[in-house]
Amino acid sequence: MEKIDGIAWDDSGLRQGTAVIFIHGFPFNRSMWAPQIEALSGTYRVISYDVRGHGQSDVGYGQYSLEFFVDDLIAGMDHLKIESAVLCGLSMGGYIALRAAQRHADRLKGLILCDTKSEADSDEVKIKRATSIRAVKKDGVKSFAEGFVKNVLTEKTLLTKPNLAASVRKMIEANPPIGISGALLAMAARTDTTAALAGITVPTLILVGEEDKLTPPSVSEAMAKKIPHAVFHIIPEAAHLSNLENPAIFNEHLFTFLKSI
Repeated sequence: MEKIDGIAWDDSGLRQGTAVIFIHGFPFNRSMWAPQIEALSGTYRVISYDVRGHGQSDVGYGQYSLEFFVDDLIAGMDHLKIESAVLCGLSMGGYIALRAAQRHADRLKGLILCDTKSEADSDEVKIKRATSIRAVKKDGVKSFAEGFVKNVLTEKTLLTKPNLAASVRKMIEANPPIGISGALLAMAARTDTTAALAGITVPTLILVGEEDKLTPPSVSEAMAKKIPHAVFHIIPEAAHLSNLENPAIFNEHLFTFLKSI
């Protein structure tokens, strides 16, 4: 692990291989990509990092903007001397990847968008985020984590894979309240990137869990239709954390896509 401007980065795999940068979802950390990093490290340069306020990255004052998250990504690429990379983002990580594609198109070699969307928050979702901030401050992260886990995993996973559910809960609980609150504010204020989808020229893969309630398959499919030549797949037996609930199928699509670039 290396700290770059307060952000915790891992850089592994083949240095001469194509760089693939994994951007985790909210409110997790870079360890959520373990199944993908293990699978790709023998073939690609595999990089992951903790978004500011999460995992081992600095928390700061909690006054976050999605633009700061994009700035952290580009600063890390500059420090690691990566001219261009395939960005793979899930949920909040997808928001960051999409905004990076809009602001820094020349730094992308490919784009993988998982369980995410391009639209900005609706009024209803903004209110929910405000409610979550109050809940985190009032009741603590542990209570927030309990409810959040139920929203991002399938009922089958919760019943049959208690260790996975526990590891997801542990990731959430390890984050400080100020980091969680700051990220919620950043997401609520993020730019709508839908209008920029038609201008994406790099190869793009879109993956979504078939039982994802937060970003349903219909939303991902609509996004795929707006991006020229995007490849779209639904991951069976998975909800919002499709890379963790069904890593075998997820990784199969990942490998196929990366080989095509």
